[in-house]
Amino acid sequence: MLKIAYSDVFRYQVPEKHRFPMQKYTLIPERLLREGTVSQDNFFAPTKLSEAEILTTHTAEYWHKLSTQTLDRKEARAIGFEMTPALVERGRYIASATYECALYAKQFGVAMNVAGGTHHSFADHGEGFCVFNDVCIASNLLLNRGEASKILIVDLDVHQGNGNASIMADEPRVFVFSMHGEKNYPFRKPPSDLDIDLPNDTGDENYLSILTENLPRLIKEVAPDMIFYQSAVDVLATDKLGKLALTLEGCKARDEFVLTQARDNGIPITVVMGGGYSEDIEQVVEAHCNTFRAAQRLFFG
Repeated sequence: MLKIAYSDVFRYQVPEKHRFPMQKYTLIPERLLREGTVSQDNFFAPTKLSEAEILTTHTAEYWHKLSTQTLDRKEARAIGFEMTPALVERGRYIASATYECALYAKQFGVAMNVAGGTHHSFADHGEGFCVFNDVCIASNLLLNRGEASKILIVDLDVHQGNGNASIMADEPRVFVFSMHGEKNYPFRKPPSDLDIDLPNDTGDENYLSILTENLPRLIKEVAPDMIFYQSAVDVLATDKLGKLALTLEGCKARDEFVLTQARDNGIPITVVMGGGYSEDIEQVVEAHCNTFRAAQRLFFG
């Protein structure tokens, strides 16, 4: 069964014209249920990260500032959401959801978080709408608990996962692969294990060609026993913050390729959503839903 992490806590209150489309966290499950792609049984409510679990990845000083609401104005502004206790609680549920999805992926082959992909969070600070780094926390928990021994992060967000690169720089058991827009945030990109910088207007054909050249080789070389896939939809031509010019069909083909590679190689894959900032929320929701549809069809169809 396709297990999907969802909680009402994922949707945080933001100002009406905020660039982050927070309503997608409600609209994605609603659409998947309405069209019959999944049923209520597919969804599970995540638990909350403990302090000890947070400290596997984040510094005690950063955690103290978050838990006591003592980030300074500049630190809070870098995150991009109003800093409240509810935002910190939200982050604890999202990151725990990604770890719990990984456990389900080991059981069923794939599992998905309606949220997650907070790859701009560093060990000692957050930025770019990211408080805790869910994939890095989940990776560290899996490694520490003997639930995985080699992890491949496949980050196809239009923005490089600078937090992933920084946190995992000295962790040989985690290979970070990021394929992203060269001329896009973050403008200082710490090196991942493999970074592929793409020019503006890359388009479907070139994008998919580069991905198909690299991912099968990486899976063979890294030999992971877990893949985390950041399936962001800010690669779309309609995206306000992305410039790679993919179509909905191209984005869908990307997801199907990554999921098929995991399935055919017998590697559990945990999927997190990452970003998507098209002006029309319909584009964001449809592109994200395509990822869930592909997982359901390819693994359980």
